[in-house]
Formats: sequence, C-alpha cells, structure tokens
Amino acid sequence: MASPEPTGQWWAAEQSYTDEVVGSDTLAAMFESAADRYAQAAAQRYKGSVYDRSLAPEVIPEAPPGEFTDITYMEMRAVVRRLAAGFRDLGVEAGDRVAIFAETRMEWALADFAVLAAGGVVTTVYTDSSPKQVRYLLDDPDAMGVVVGDESLLERVHEVEDDLDLSFSVVMDECAPDGPAADRDDALTMAELHERGEETFDLETYETWIAERDPDDLASIIYTSGTTGQPKGVQLTHRNFRANVNQCRKRMGPRPDKGDTPVLDDHSRSISFLPLAHVFERLSGHFLMFASGAAVGYAESPDTLPEDLELLRPTSGASVPRVYERIFDNMREQASESAAKERIFEWAVDVARDYARADDPGLALRAKHRIADRLVYSTVKERLGGAVEFLVSGGGSLSQDLAQMFLGMGIPVVEGYGLTETAPVVSVNPPESIRPGTMGPPVVDVDARVDESAVGSGQFPEADGPVGELEVRGPNVTDGYWNSPAETEATFTEDGYFRTGDIVEVTAEGYLRYKDRLKQLVVLSTGKNVAPGPIEDRFATSDRVDQLMVVGDDRKFIGAVVVPNFDALRRWADREGIDLPDDDEAVCRDERAREWVGEAIEEVNAELERVERIKRFELVPREWTVENDLLTPSMKKKRRNIRNVHDDAIERIYAEPRAEAD
Repeated sequence: MASPEPTGQWWAAEQSYTDEVVGSDTLAAMFESAADRYAQAAAQRYKGSVYDRSLAPEVIPEAPPGEFTDITYMEMRAVVRRLAAGFRDLGVEAGDRVAIFAETRMEWALADFAVLAAGGVVTTVYTDSSPKQVRYLLDDPDAMGVVVGDESLLERVHEVEDDLDLSFSVVMDECAPDGPAADRDDALTMAELHERGEETFDLETYETWIAERDPDDLASIIYTSGTTGQPKGVQLTHRNFRANVNQCRKRMGPRPDKGDTPVLDDHSRSISFLPLAHVFERLSGHFLMFASGAAVGYAESPDTLPEDLELLRPTSGASVPRVYERIFDNMREQASESAAKERIFEWAVDVARDYARADDPGLALRAKHRIADRLVYSTVKERLGGAVEFLVSGGGSLSQDLAQMFLGMGIPVVEGYGLTETAPVVSVNPPESIRPGTMGPPVVDVDARVDESAVGSGQFPEADGPVGELEVRGPNVTDGYWNSPAETEATFTEDGYFRTGDIVEVTAEGYLRYKDRLKQLVVLSTGKNVAPGPIEDRFATSDRVDQLMVVGDDRKFIGAVVVPNFDALRRWADREGIDLPDDDEAVCRDERAREWVGEAIEEVNAELERVERIKRFELVPREWTVENDLLTPSMKKKRRNIRNVHDDAIERIYAEPRAEAD
C-alpha cells in the first residue's frame, strides 16, 4: 500500500522549494560552492588538548587547552585542497578506495572532502573494530590507503597489513620517533600529507579533478553495523548523498513559509559526536551542515557532552535515542539530590507531557508550564548550551513519552528514520508539525509503501493505519552492495523498491510509525508474533530500568533481561533502610531488588496487550555498551550477542517449574 501524502501548507511548500544549497553536483563541488558562499563564516570548531594534531599550529591554529577555536570555510577549503593534492601525489586516482579509521574529529571531515575532491571513494572503519574486523573492512573494498586518527589505530592496521594491499597510511596526529610509523616510507602524518600537497597543488588541475567526477560515480562504501552477521558494503554515489542533502534542506531549510519555526541555515551551530563512520552523522552532521553553511563543533567525546554543550552552545545536533535517554537520566539524577527537588522535577515532567499532548493547553496548564519553565525547563535548556532550537533523533526508535517530554520543555526533538542504504534519511518530522512517537512523513521524492503481507493480519491490533514492511525508492537509495550481487537482488522488489526489513505503520496523516525489524519479531511457540521494540521503548523513562531486552522466541511467553538502574536502586534502599550487597551481581539476586524492578515492569504491563506482557525477567549486572560489543556504534542492541552473554539468565526465565506456574 502506498503512503498517503500529508496535507498542509508546509508539505506543499517543500515540494517546490529550492535555493542555492539545493543542487545536482558532486559532493566535492557542493563543498566548493559552500566555501564560496560562506567564505568568512566559521566552518569547524575544535577543542584544545584533546589530540596531538599534526596540522597544528602550522596549518590550523592551536586551540587553547579545554577551549574551542575555529577555522572559516575559506581556511577549511585551503586545507582540503592541499590534502587532496597530497592524496593525488600518493597515487590516488579516480575510483580508488581510501579508508578513514578515526574518531569523529575535524580531521575526519577534512580527509573525507579531500579524498572525494581527489576523485577517490571513501570507505569507513569504526574505531572499536577488532583486528579481524579491520582486516575485513580494508580488504573487502580493496582499500589502497588508510587515514587513521593516531598511532594506536595504526598499530591495529599493522597487525593485519600482511593480508592487505595498502600503498600508504596517513596519521592525523603527530607520530612518536620510535612509534609504529617510524622508518616507514609508506606512513606519514596529515601535516606531511598537507606539505606534499602544498608543493604540488595547482588550482586548474584541482578543478579538473572535480569536473571529471559525475554525480553517478561512487562516493563512499559504508558498511552496515553487522547486528545480524557479516557487514555489507553499501554503495552510495555522489547523487545518493546529494539528493538526501536536498531532501533534508527542503524540510529543514529557511523556506519563506517557516515563520518563527527553527530552520537549518548559515546561522546554525551544530555539535558532532556520533561516529562519522556511520551514515547518520555523515549526512546530518557533515554533508548537510557544510552545504548549509553551518558551524560544526566537534565534541571531545560522548563523555564530555555536558561540558562541550555549554562551550559550543549549539542550535542543533543529531543523536540516537540512547543519548536522549541518558540526558533524561542525568536530569533526573541531579533532581534526586533531595526529596523536594525530585517531587518538583517529576511534577514538571508531567506538565511538559500534558503540554505537548494538548491541542489547546488552556489557561491553567499554561500557568503551570510557566512555573515549571522557571523551576526546571530553563535549567535543562542551559545545560544543553542554552541555544538549542531543535535536535534530531535517528538510528533507532525514540520513546514517545521522551519525545513529548522534551517537546513540552521547549526542546523539540524531531525524530526521523533512515538506513545506510538510503543515504540515510527516508522520513523526518517537520519542525513545524512534530508528531511525537512517529518518524515523520517521507521526504521529497521518496516513494514509500508498506507490504502488509509481510506481517500477516491482526498482528498489530493497536495500529490505526496499515502495517507492513516498508519499501522505498528514490534518488537517495543505493543501487546495491559492494561485491554482493545476490544480496543486492534479494533486497529489491521486481519493480525497483528497496525492502527495508522494517515494520512500519502509516498514519492517516501520512506519518510513519516504527514497529520493529522484521527479523527481530519474537515468534512465540503459540505462533503469535510480538514486536520487542515498542515494549522496550516504554522503559526509556523508567527510573528503575536502565536497559531491557525482550526475549521469547519459540517460548510460551515474553520474558526480559534487565539491567537495573543501580544508582536509583541504592538510593531507594538507603531511604528505606535496606542493606543491599555491595556487589552488583549479588544485588541482581536480591529479592528486594527484584521486587523493586518488578513494580516498574508491572506498570508497563498494564498498558500492553496480554500476549506482549513480560511474565518473567532476570536482572543482570553489566551495562550493554559499544565497548563490550553489546551495542553497535550507533547504540542499537546487538541482540544475538546479548542473548549469548546472558544465555544462563534467559534459561532461568524459562526454567521449570517457574514457567509452568504462569
């Protein structure tokens, strides 16, 4: 079934909108045009004493320790041009693959645009990749060279280089005299690459490199996060990315009909901290921002976000649901310093949700909202830098409660949806017409439909609109996977639609509402299908549950593995005079802790269909993180890994005679 089109002035306006950012050129040409338009505006903002940058201070200014400085678009372009000439001097030619293996930082962006300008194809490697994964991510695309952040990452490349055919490696940081780059003719710092480019750069030749590239040429190979097996290399052309920049610009840009609605333009300041190796940040925090003339500030790390937000004062930024959950958890933890503060915070959260849900708040609710703003919301906004106009959530499903709470506080979080294969944005909420709990309507030129036969009838009785596997086509959609013709053929329908593998509901307004991955449906032994995602999302704002994963494949009922909120649990125990064990593992076996978490589960169960209710659960002591390989770099659950790690706990959930008791 085709997706109905939304109605309203904004929808009609974005269909025909165009400006100087919207175009059909290549990414390198897009950046050159942006540098012309915004030459004296700040382009990149970076923090001092985070990295031992080889480009500083000769090529870029040294930032003061713990503070941010910036370079302009003109200065950024000058660096990109010399790096591009350096890559050409190293032998990079049109179509050659060059990998970037580094943290999200300003040099990542410089290297990306430089390789693209040189005519190359950028492939990406996550910094948490094991040597085995590094070998695969360099070997599969046949990368001729690699750009790494520092010598520790270079060592990981050297561990597997005998299996590779690398011509060079470039290190963003300075290298130690006795380090892994020492005495190697094929290793150089980014400053040395820049120096080579400085010596060989010729503007006319550089412009020829850009002019020779076609929008249909391959721009990047981005590997899927591998939640269900070996990562696949998604081929994305310049046209794929460029089309998605256009689509997002039409929805978020400074259209005349926007009025007071926040927009993305050359006055915007963003904060970047998600992996640039992932397509979500690459488009939303990189290509789209630089095309629009925004200033991109690079956080030191996700751990320093509170400090960096206050220093950068961003107007926008993109993140994943897990980070928004963490922001809420930190807000609540700070409010728990006293019983009075905690009561005020919980009251203010309820007011925010009521305010967001109300078509017309009325005098009484408006008065409560003003008081809550003075007491709570204003402080929250200041901790986010004090200038946020809107934030974007992608890479997973955002809890509707959480979205409503932020919206009610005056911090709009626009949820969107996309995949690596769609470069990535398929849909996103328009800031002027946000529907919390949805992913917005499809962007311009994306043709979307749902295949209702993929899930069968009656599986989602709560849905108001058609539900099925989402299928899409459009100029931002990949034409297939690198070296995988069989995978490519299986992923597309006969009439050219890309099968997303996601179950989606289409509302009467034409907005998409995420249900779950088709492959992640829990199939009970009774034959019933249960989507775990919506159940798990209901715990996003729970003060007792930190993380939860639904289980139950081939079992009689739904169970859950739960990481409790240990800090909140211990605060509760102290207030109640309960002496819990010091060891988290022992706490997980404590019946009082189980009862405390169980109350939160029963609250959610009361809102669920009978077949969806969590009948049994087990507490586990270890947080699921990227570092322990239980989350992907975009912070999605690696369900198979979690099941393997907690196999004993899952077996206890379904052990007899407890299971028989239900």
